[in-house]
Amino acid sequence: MTEAILLVGGKGTRLRPLTVHTPKPMVPAAGVPFLTHQLARARAAGVEHIVLATSYLAEVFEPYFGDGSSLGLHIEYVTEEEPLGTGGAIRNVASRLRSSPDEPVLIFNGDILTGLDIPALVATHRSSGADVSLHLTRVPDPRAYGLVPTDDSGRVQAFLEKPQTPEEIVTDQINAGAYVFRRSVIDSIPAGRPVSVERETFPDLLASGAHLQGMVDSTYWLDLGTPQAFVRGSADLVLGRAPSPAVPGRCGDRLVLPTASVASDAKLTGGTVVGSGATVGEGARISGSAILADAVVEPGAVITDSLVGARARVGARSILTGVVVGDGATVGPDNELREGARIWCDARIPQASLRFSSDQ
Repeated sequence: MTEAILLVGGKGTRLRPLTVHTPKPMVPAAGVPFLTHQLARARAAGVEHIVLATSYLAEVFEPYFGDGSSLGLHIEYVTEEEPLGTGGAIRNVASRLRSSPDEPVLIFNGDILTGLDIPALVATHRSSGADVSLHLTRVPDPRAYGLVPTDDSGRVQAFLEKPQTPEEIVTDQINAGAYVFRRSVIDSIPAGRPVSVERETFPDLLASGAHLQGMVDSTYWLDLGTPQAFVRGSADLVLGRAPSPAVPGRCGDRLVLPTASVASDAKLTGGTVVGSGATVGEGARISGSAILADAVVEPGAVITDSLVGARARVGARSILTGVVVGDGATVGPDNELREGARIWCDARIPQASLRFSSDQ
């Protein structure tokens, strides 16, 4: 296997305001666009040719990654004029693939951070003779996901979308968003219309008697679809809990990019990353958070499990816990924001305007 498709066309609506100006795969995680980690892991597994299936804000990918040579890859770009869903996006890039009909093609969803053993998934695909092989992972509560029960040999038995009752939860195995397709299966997906692999392609293949193989790999796995998950994923990359050859520095409690400025008495912990050109003032305490490029954290601010967007500013002594501050926004001094707050891009919160506790 030498080629792959990355599905990076989603709008990332659950991540707004992070995705107002930036497509989800390009939001920085551990100092670089998240997509960089996926590309680097694919290259480390032997992939040489990658096609990016783009749609939302498609114009930002190629200026950043170019032809992929800096990562040791050859990258091509295909843009959907209208959103085509996961299956439609895969079919839409088929003409760029070089594989022969029986060869395997790796496919990734663009919002999954995983420690998947990619060579093992490909080996499972080859040894089982499957038409499609799926990475499956086990989760404690599978109700938010599609269930994928398998038999003792790993052959997929059914696809069950988001169970609602205890009786419907027949397995804790879920579709983890990475696949190996036989090239001929990609060519069989209907062209020119929206198709969901989860709701149409996979069930139809199963009904036709095709061989779908599941491989359970319960190493690190995280869906980065929410701001809280994205912040956690970035911190886990910095801490070394999530593997990636693309982290721009040594793993540890903090990652400060070279052009950032951090006061000597500021305390950075829990996998915090401070991006290029960002400034962290005296006495600031930041834990498990991402401070993006050119942002400013003023003296005495306390930021926990939060993301501060590019060029944003957090005022002196303000306290943020579980918060997203959009690009260019300003949180004035002496504010207190708690879990779930999303400050929109370029918004301004005046000094001492929002609190959840007394100001004394």
